Amino acid sequence: MTELQFTLFDWSLIVCYFALLIYLTWQRNWEETDEESFLLSGRKMSLAAFVATLVSTWYGGILGIGEYSYQNGISTWLILGFPFYVFSALFAWLLAGKIRMNKALSLPEAVGNFYGDTAGRFSAIPIFILVSPAPYILMLGLIFQYLTGGAGHFLWYASAVALFSVAYVIFGGFNAVVRTDMLQIALMFGGFTFLIIFAVMEFGGLGELWSFIPPDFTDITGGEDIQYILVWFFIALWTFVDPSFHQRAAAAESPETAKKGIFISILLWSLFDFLTIFSGMYGFAILGDSLAEPIMVYPYLANEILPIGLKGLFFVALLATIMSTLDSYLFLSGQTLGRDLLVKIFPNIKNNTLTRISTLIAALLGILLIIIYPSVIDLWYVIGSVMIPGLLIPVMGVYLRFFTLKKEWVLPTMIGSIGVSLLWLILGTITSEGMYDYTYLGIEPFYPGVITSIILWILGKKKDGNLLEETDFAKDEMLDNH
Repeated sequence: MTELQFTLFDWSLIVCYFALLIYLTWQRNWEETDEESFLLSGRKMSLAAFVATLVSTWYGGILGIGEYSYQNGISTWLILGFPFYVFSALFAWLLAGKIRMNKALSLPEAVGNFYGDTAGRFSAIPIFILVSPAPYILMLGLIFQYLTGGAGHFLWYASAVALFSVAYVIFGGFNAVVRTDMLQIALMFGGFTFLIIFAVMEFGGLGELWSFIPPDFTDITGGEDIQYILVWFFIALWTFVDPSFHQRAAAAESPETAKKGIFISILLWSLFDFLTIFSGMYGFAILGDSLAEPIMVYPYLANEILPIGLKGLFFVALLATIMSTLDSYLFLSGQTLGRDLLVKIFPNIKNNTLTRISTLIAALLGILLIIIYPSVIDLWYVIGSVMIPGLLIPVMGVYLRFFTLKKEWVLPTMIGSIGVSLLWLILGTITSEGMYDYTYLGIEPFYPGVITSIILWILGKKKDGNLLEETDFAKDEMLDNH
């Protein structure tokens, strides 16, 4: 494996990329008075913008995909791809239209409007953790550490890029996120298309790759047991409680745009999964099986096979893939912490100002979190396993009558389920021999939490529960259409 060869021309492409981000996000109107415009682009997002921002935002964990595909091959699709297609499609079918017709500007607000202010404010805590920008800050730090030849600690680079993202997000709001995502989706697909083309030229076609890789790389399960596979399917339920999905559905110009946009996004995700998974497998074939840092397989592979110019373009594509999620999650974190949680503590500060201040706080907390958990896959697993069980049923109950809880059971369900999963995680950490093994009594922490949630739902289910009356949705749709 050759040393990094990065020219001034390659660096100029990265500089141009950051300059474009500044250009696309600059707004003169710092004191935005229209909260709906600041948070949801006035609920006028077109289909093209919807698809661009959803596809790019939901695919920020690119180095984690590379790490997993380099180590496990095609099973990456079953673990980190297919479950999310399934639940994204269910989200489009069951929730997207209802979310668009709900008047709430955020997920905690929707919970609060339906179950009461206390439930809404408490839900903001796990939602804030769920949209932590930590994994994406970590990946950016690793990339820039590599580009600078290992000079300096990755944490310094991670912090610098995170604070840069904070700057343009707090100036431009959700409009800034959408505009940059439309640039970044083109870079994502372009960069990885070039990487695959040059990998085929370097090593050979897919047939040659398939005959070269180990047998377990061609096993769709990757040799994993059913419990491990199922827990990733359950973690894919993240889609139902992910604020970025809710935000984009709420910002679409119509319920039909939200539904159609998600199905188009699934097609694009599947195409991008093909590019990224096979790029990781080509990394195994070309670079060998002994990378010290498997998470960096894409940068190493690009350095090995791409010429000057295209190398810089690919690194821009990597940055775009990650930063499209980072800026969205930073904005959502700031909105959740400031507007949905701290607004009662600081009632004299404008909501948009609280969101901007809280975006900076979210970045700083994300930097702290990557010191504790310096692994992308591990961060996803820990956050998802603990937070999703407590949010899933209460959030779905806002929109789907079958899951609606009595108001007095909402807080016990959230607190109890999250508490059980967290306790199980701690016990697994204390008793396990592996570094990142969180199972206790042979059980993943997600399962006790979700079982607790189901039991509390059965006990506290609202027999006559309903969501917003269908007539209310119809009235709102008529108003939107006029």
